[in-house]
Parts: sequence; structure tokens; C-alpha cells
Amino acid sequence: MFDTPVTVIGNVLTAPEWRRTTVTNTFVVTFKVASTPRRFDKERGQWVDGDSLRVRVICWRRLGENVSVSVQLGDPVVVHGRLYSRDWTDDQGTRRTSYELDAMAVGHDLAKGVDKFARRKPAGATDMVDDAAGAVAAGGELTEPMDGPGRPEDLPPDSELFEEFDSAVYDTSPIPSRAADGEPLAPAGV
Repeated sequence: MFDTPVTVIGNVLTAPEWRRTTVTNTFVVTFKVASTPRRFDKERGQWVDGDSLRVRVICWRRLGENVSVSVQLGDPVVVHGRLYSRDWTDDQGTRRTSYELDAMAVGHDLAKGVDKFARRKPAGATDMVDDAAGAVAAGGELTEPMDGPGRPEDLPPDSELFEEFDSAVYDTSPIPSRAADGEPLAPAGV
């Protein structure tokens, strides 16, 4: 009743990662999204970055499955969900706060490019393989890492779903994440 619904528009900062809760064995996909506003600085005559918001996105069950095969590092996305802050203490005893967005909807930002949609067939429960445990929490519950499921079997091949993009109009190459000096790389033509 007192959830804080928000919509974050930004870029995928980390590749989606499959995890499983240690108590209920519920499957979840997590990734980070960064939103950095830009404004025109009249004094310098150039665009400048504002302060960044970086938030961990939690995608449960079927949403997680769909995100894992649809979203990749660097993609411009729109994420809508419930925002939470989590207080914790690191190994040095320092109190820290992290922000999590329990996603209800995730999609590509079509102001930045084009996308195609394929409806999934209804499915039963998700089955995954066992993997080594990690101590990362999602929604306050410990999780352990696991391998992604790959492309869902009920999804037809891309050649049956989508027409090829015209390479003269659309750039379908992956977006590089960082240069050797750690600065973000701009896509070609930007």
C-alpha cells in the first residue's frame, strides 16, 4: 500500500545476471541501470552531464526470463517498479545504503532506437541447474548465482519473427561499454 512506484529511464550498466533465492529457490534476474541527465551549459556552450542515479533492478520469474534474452549491456531502457533502499554494513563496518527497483515492467527506450516484440507462450514452472552459492540479496533475500537458461524453447527463431534491419538505416552493433581509461565510449556516429 505504501510502495513508491517510479520510472527510471537510462542505460543498462551491468549485463543481466541470473540468480536464485536460497530459501525459496525463486529465479530472479538482476542488472544495474544508470540514469544521467544532460543539460546545455550556456556559459561553456556545450552539453554537460548531471549527477547520475545508479539503481539495481530486480526482475522476478517470467519478467526475469524475458529480460535475460532481451536486454544487454549498454541498452537504453525504461524500467517501472517499486523503489526500495536497503541499509547494510560492509566488511569494514561502514554503514551503506543501496537502492533497488523491484521491476514491474522493463522495455527498450524507443526514443533511442527501434525494437521488435515477440509474445511468449504461457509456460509452467522454470527449471534451472544448480550453481555455486554467492551472498547477494534480492528483495532482502539471499541469492546464489546460476547459469542463464539461454533462448527459450517456445520462442521461434529470429528469422521467423523479424525482418532484417536495413544496415544503411539502423546500427545493430553492440554498444561498447568503456574505453581503456574507464571513460564511456560513444556509439559510432554520435
